[in-house]
Amino acid sequence: MPPITTGSSVLAIKYADGVMIAADTLVSYGSLARFKNESRLKKVSENCILAFTGDHSDFQYISEMIEDEIERDRFIDDGVVRSPAEIHSLLGRIMYHRRSKMEPLWDTLIVAGRDASGTFIGNTDLQGTVFSDDFMATGYGAYMALPIIRKKWRADMDQQAALGLLEECLKVLFFRDARSTANVQLAKVTADGVQITEPYRIDQEAYWEFGRQVVGI
Repeated sequence: MPPITTGSSVLAIKYADGVMIAADTLVSYGSLARFKNESRLKKVSENCILAFTGDHSDFQYISEMIEDEIERDRFIDDGVVRSPAEIHSLLGRIMYHRRSKMEPLWDTLIVAGRDASGTFIGNTDLQGTVFSDDFMATGYGAYMALPIIRKKWRADMDQQAALGLLEECLKVLFFRDARSTANVQLAKVTADGVQITEPYRIDQEAYWEFGRQVVGI
């Protein structure tokens, strides 16, 4: 089945204290901005976050599968917690299996987390292609936001700098991507665990004022 209700770009970057990930809260029904307050960031465990670009119902299905795996680990009760890299690998196998059956799950997934081995950001798409990097962007963000991140990202940037960089990219996507919104949500994974903010609206009034000056309104 082709995707019907879809979410747009997801951004993720490493910084000095951990990993930060951001997405807007719009899930579109075709070209209609139908669901405007849907979280596309999911806490998988105490050290891992999962986010998606693509079909929302497929992401719900994927989330249930991951929850089942985490619950199975909890029942074993051997003290072992899956690392973000292990969850990323599992998702890659799930996506590749469904692609091989010609029943793909129409999502691009980002896994972000932190464990004893360090910080991790991984990507897998509907074909089951997997890779990891210091920063990532999916959807339209891979074209519009990734060049900005490549230019301004530093491995030693603090939390405030990381937040500023992500918000700058989200503003660009709001103006350039017809399937995005100014209502956004951010999450971070640090040594203290997972923290996900409540949705909030990024400030874009200065950009509108600049546009009015250009066209002479």
